[in-house]
Amino acid sequence: MTSHRPTHLNPRKTPRQARATATVNAMFEATVQVLVTDGPHRLTTTRVAERAGVSVGTMYQYFPHKQALFYALNERYLDMLAEKVELACQANHGTAIGRMVEALVATYWDAKMESPEVTRALYRSVVEIDNEALIEVFARRVDAAAATMLASASDASFADLATVNLTLLTTIFGTVRNVFERNLSVAEERAVQGQLMAMCNAYLGAVRSTGS
Repeated sequence: MTSHRPTHLNPRKTPRQARATATVNAMFEATVQVLVTDGPHRLTTTRVAERAGVSVGTMYQYFPHKQALFYALNERYLDMLAEKVELACQANHGTAIGRMVEALVATYWDAKMESPEVTRALYRSVVEIDNEALIEVFARRVDAAAATMLASASDASFADLATVNLTLLTTIFGTVRNVFERNLSVAEERAVQGQLMAMCNAYLGAVRSTGS
């Protein structure tokens, strides 16, 4: 994921060999673990280095401070999330609108719910960084993927596809975020997911072009 990150959040270097990549991945995993147990405010690069089994000096070779580490961690996460949405959209190219909605909701929901404690930790970590560039890149990727999918629908067309696409994704992403913030039970989460699909299908049915 290429983004115009603030200069002070740039990593000092990028791993190019397998061993270096494994070291950075260990740092990322350790960061998540410390975020989950201690929260972003108590996290230090020293704690992360200890958890990752590397020296603080090795940590600083890549990340000058914890904000740069948070930025890189969220960049990796959003890249993974965007890729999942893109693959789901590609797989459902040319299908019916109902199937497209199911794929979008299920893909995004499952990605967020797979490790809810990690998702919550990442939500908390962004308060310490300027992540506007990351969100912009993520939004551009998922907007393009979903719009291309919707344009290929076998049973509908939309006069203002850009607005419909934006409204649909905003509704899905916002609902999932709110589910996390409210700490709903599993039963409540499933109920909301079902209602979200029904709402999205009803919306697309209402705004589809006449005769499609």
